Amino acid sequence: MRAAYHAGVTRLHPSDLSRLHVLIPLRSLAGGKARLGGAIDAEERETLLRGLLVRTMGVVRAWPACEMVHVVSTDPEVLVAARAAALGSGPAPDRWSRSTEDGPPLRELIQRGEGLNEALRLARDEAIRAGATAVLMLPADLPLLSIEPLGRLLEAADAALTAGSGRPIVVVAPADARGGTNALLLSPPDVIEPCFGTLSLEAHLRAAALADASLQVVDDVRLGFDLDTPEDLERLEPDRLDELTRLGGTTATTIR
Repeated sequence: MRAAYHAGVTRLHPSDLSRLHVLIPLRSLAGGKARLGGAIDAEERETLLRGLLVRTMGVVRAWPACEMVHVVSTDPEVLVAARAAALGSGPAPDRWSRSTEDGPPLRELIQRGEGLNEALRLARDEAIRAGATAVLMLPADLPLLSIEPLGRLLEAADAALTAGSGRPIVVVAPADARGGTNALLLSPPDVIEPCFGTLSLEAHLRAAALADASLQVVDDVRLGFDLDTPEDLERLEPDRLDELTRLGGTTATTIR
């Protein structure tokens, strides 16, 4: 199911975690993760990105709190890979496998413009139209992602809901060491605008304060560690890198 951007989204009130949608942006497979170019070539980077997406989809689909997954990209091949993972035709490990009836539905969104924050706004607005009361903005490049840290985000959101007495909720997971944000849970979904990029953690914290939101910060290496540089690749356990490469290579073969 593909959706295009439409204006006129109505702001939602109050905070409510009952219908949580996960938004996964990935600009493209070809040419992505250029900063890893000193360690792996373009074909290897594409395989790695595909494996990261498939793995992320598997974890999110197995998370009971997720009602719907929105994948947004400028690259149709990203959406094809996401669909293969959601339908179970990709190589997701058995512990993540769910039938299409049991798993959350997938919405595929083509981004016409450029930029990560534009992609997230597009997906957020589509989630609101689909009835989301909360969204989790989650990049596809977190190789240590699992259900447990996603549960920590939800627990923090529950704590923020209790402490905030109905105020909007913002839960942030910082990126390791670079001042960025690796996960952003919002209720209502448009309580603040996504500000991903350089020093995004500070920008999100400031925006939450201006919105008088109930704020929680979740530090967890499984959310904080992303793959951006050759140094990140060196930190990754060989077994996990092998898994991602296998996932990415098998998915590429499956969907051709």
